[in-house]
Amino acid sequence: MIDDAPAAPPVRTWPAQDLTGLDFDPVLGELMDAGPLHRIRLPHGEGWAWLATRHEDVRMITNDSRFVRGAVTERQITRLAPHFKPKPGSLAFADGADHHRLRRIVAPAFTAAGVERVRVKAQPMLDGLVDALLDEGPPADLVARVLAPFPVAVVCEAMGVPPGDRAQLTDWTDQIVFPSADPRTTGQVKEQLYAWLADAVRARTDSAGEDILSLLGAAVARGELTAEEAAGVAGPLQIGGEAVTNNTGQMLYLLMTRPALLARLVDEPALRPRALDELLRYIPHRSAVGLARIATEDLDLRGHRIRAGEPVYASYLAANRDPEVFSAPEEIDFDRSPNPHVSFGFGTHYCTGGLLARLQIDLLMNTLLDRLPGLHLAVPPEEVTWRRHALIRGPRNLPVAWQA
Repeated sequence: MIDDAPAAPPVRTWPAQDLTGLDFDPVLGELMDAGPLHRIRLPHGEGWAWLATRHEDVRMITNDSRFVRGAVTERQITRLAPHFKPKPGSLAFADGADHHRLRRIVAPAFTAAGVERVRVKAQPMLDGLVDALLDEGPPADLVARVLAPFPVAVVCEAMGVPPGDRAQLTDWTDQIVFPSADPRTTGQVKEQLYAWLADAVRARTDSAGEDILSLLGAAVARGELTAEEAAGVAGPLQIGGEAVTNNTGQMLYLLMTRPALLARLVDEPALRPRALDELLRYIPHRSAVGLARIATEDLDLRGHRIRAGEPVYASYLAANRDPEVFSAPEEIDFDRSPNPHVSFGFGTHYCTGGLLARLQIDLLMNTLLDRLPGLHLAVPPEEVTWRRHALIRGPRNLPVAWQA
């Protein structure tokens, strides 16, 4: 323990920002330069929270049982999102044995074998979207035509959502990811989505299917969780496809504005897995920070004492640009090895659908690079519009052309 701990750092206000393109958050950049541990106040919620920016500390916090998520649901922690009402069963806010119980139920869908079952259907779906693109010829909005519909289709396939309901769930997802200024509207949409999921789970309590809703339904029938908890598990998984849309949108925008990098990936397919890891490390995939944790006991970190009950944020974006881990972190190096990025999280709450997300990213990037020769922006880079007031960053549209 530190007997004479230095005074806690001042609380830095971190306003909501509408960042465009690949601009790294200037507030986060300033904090990283100033030191490894800070106190921040975000636009919503109450009070302040610690912020850790170093790779080593981020991995420690996210993998240490002294920091928990469940207690966050009982308080209005300072946060970026305007609306905060976690659902029972949410994996993101479960800890310890409870987290293991819930995650184990859906784990079969996210093993290598489970993801491979989805791949068999995903590639033909993607090929169909690209076939239609090629038939019509350039130019085209790559977000509207491929990057948005494909992840939704894949997630719905993995979830077991009937084709007739997919358009409705897509609309609800869009309204949740890009929330209305009116909390009542966003709240109503969330209630509609979670009610649909709870009904779908109840309808599958006698199912032996391998899709996620069937796995949850069978677990409800066995008494391992309630239908409400099952909907809480399913909701974030259903919404998760939006991240793939935005991540691949950022990657393609980056490549098309740096044609030498794009040409290298076209010419060297074997390089792509490592290159995609580097792009995942580099792109600023979200705004500000994600979900907080609460310290359960007093502990010392970087010369400061974090008290029991204090909230702590661990920035994956900052960790991915830690110069102590990544040489020349502001540069894109497709030959970087090793590349211990934490873009899918770390520790207990490592992204449940990480394998499925990576499958989609691989399929999208490989297919588009191989089937759209001479891919380039159809407008000047500054004319690409970006999502506003979004938690997950990405282009709203991506007008492209190619050699027809």
